Amino acid sequence: MAESKLRELSTDFAVKVIKLCETIKGHYSITNQLERSATSIGANIHEANYAQSKADFVSKLQISLKECYETEYWLELFIKSGIIEKEKIKEIYNQCGTIRRILVASINTAKQ
Repeated sequence: MAESKLRELSTDFAVKVIKLCETIKGHYSITNQLERSATSIGANIHEANYAQSKADFVSKLQISLKECYETEYWLELFIKSGIIEKEKIKEIYNQCGTIRRILVASINTAKQ
């Protein structure tokens, strides 16, 4: 049940990031990095559902978590560089944090 909610959240998040990146003029290299890390979160969560073992499942979720942290970095960079106003991406940033917290809890549970 939690995995399907996580899959849904990560897919919705990726769509929002893609739409956000479409609105940013220039800065192709960092918008590309943001899109890649944000979409990788959901891809690895989806792949974890077809893991060959518990260790493989945890590994895929850990990759998703790392991608989540990377996505937060790119979002912070956009804010600090003045490319995007903080208020414009507040919802996306908060959703990334929600996904991160769920991933941490899921990894901890799977390891037990």
